[in-house]
Amino acid sequence: MGVSGSGKSTVAGLLAGRLGWPFEEGDDLHPAENVAKMAAGHPLTDDDRWPWLQRVRQWIDTELAAGRSGIITCSALKRSYRDALRAPGVTFVYLRGPRELIRGRLATRHGHFMPQSLLDSQLADLEPPGPDEGAITVDISRPATDQADEIVRDLDLAVT
Repeated sequence: MGVSGSGKSTVAGLLAGRLGWPFEEGDDLHPAENVAKMAAGHPLTDDDRWPWLQRVRQWIDTELAAGRSGIITCSALKRSYRDALRAPGVTFVYLRGPRELIRGRLATRHGHFMPQSLLDSQLADLEPPGPDEGAITVDISRPATDQADEIVRDLDLAVT
């Protein structure tokens, strides 16, 4: 979890490869209306996000019901969103970093619907996980491979 440009897809892809787990890109689950709205530079509202969060939750539920571990990316900016996704066996990994680092990443990213101009609205919506949420917080100013290593260690995961 984290704002756009925090490295969710990169780190999740590394983890999925190391662990041999299914990986779902949460951005791919957005309804077309959400993608069009963001591409036009308009921030999503809570009402816009709920159908998307339901799709994310369905993916989580499917993996859990099948007894599989998996990785899904999702901004999960607000506690209420995380509460909707929370279930036994679900751990949130919050990729946290300085605004200017994230802004720089967004400025050089190509082919993504999320424009750099929406970073401020995402940061305004962001409610970092509280200590009672059991989330892991990872500093994104280090290389993605180091971030993945930290997550594997913190969750005591077996690499394949």
